[in-house]
Amino acid sequence: MTIIVTGGAGFIGSNFIFHMMKKYPSYRIVCLDSLTYAGNLSTLESVMDQSNFRFVKADICDREAVDRLFEEERPDVIVNFAAESHVDRSIENPGVFLQTNIIGTATLMDACRKYGIERFHQVSTDEVYGDLPLDRPDLFFTEKTPLHTSSPYSSSKAAADLLTLAYYRTYGLPVTVSRCSNNYGPYQFPEKLIPLMIANALDDKPLPVYGKGENVRDWLYVEDHCKAIDLIIHKGKVGEVYNVGGHNEMRNIDIVKLICEKLGKPESLITYIADRKGHDLRYAIDPAKIHSELGWLPETKFKDGISATIEWYLDNREWWETIRSGEYKNYYEKMYGGK
Repeated sequence: MTIIVTGGAGFIGSNFIFHMMKKYPSYRIVCLDSLTYAGNLSTLESVMDQSNFRFVKADICDREAVDRLFEEERPDVIVNFAAESHVDRSIENPGVFLQTNIIGTATLMDACRKYGIERFHQVSTDEVYGDLPLDRPDLFFTEKTPLHTSSPYSSSKAAADLLTLAYYRTYGLPVTVSRCSNNYGPYQFPEKLIPLMIANALDDKPLPVYGKGENVRDWLYVEDHCKAIDLIIHKGKVGEVYNVGGHNEMRNIDIVKLICEKLGKPESLITYIADRKGHDLRYAIDPAKIHSELGWLPETKFKDGISATIEWYLDNREWWETIRSGEYKNYYEKMYGGK
């Protein structure tokens, strides 16, 4: 089987590649990534020389490049992680998000129709559902929850989801969609909450927290997410949406305080800043469907996952310090310049 993983040089995409190559050594894995600010080719260094792996630098919006890759590889499955995903950046520059997340998804699916595939899987987010009130812990997002987006980012992802399902209904394209809660783990870009707090705390820098830090998120270890997608592309029902959640809700401020405690840093580093525009209050996913249909449940307890994550950032300072310095952007040229 040949699988094209778009956005595979990013956080979740790279972890998915590692998972698939370890579990299915007979599969061919092709990573398509344009290496925008959050794509880091050095993350894939451990698999770059393997015979069943190929990296291609291209934009999913580039129809000619996408068609050429499909012509060369004749893939069986496409897993689309490629997306602009940072809410703050979407507020500053919505157009980039609309281009990549909507037009890019359509470009991929058009190639799927042209060349034929067994499955197109769209990786989405629980943010398409909007948010839940803090005083109703009994409420959860299900696959039937109406879409109610809050940011240009989540709106672009919701549009891509609807487009994906429309391609199934209109053209019969074999698609699935997964909507996941907040991921954490190795190789997460250091602008996101957990790696940002770890890196800043290690450098004794301020730990910026929006508002009072009372916003609640459902946290899932990235490896558990990868296992869920693996199940969906192999056994999930075509045309269906699957929610993937960790059943692990925590306030942002409690996450930050926990990181301070584990690193032996004072809570005085915490700095409260003006809240984000349209900041969602609470995300919480009910993963009952994927559990009952596919047997998936999160395996990693948060206390174990966060300890492993902190250890990884301690052991891989060079990886995130290179990103912070901006040097990681030159890695592709070092690897492929002049070739």
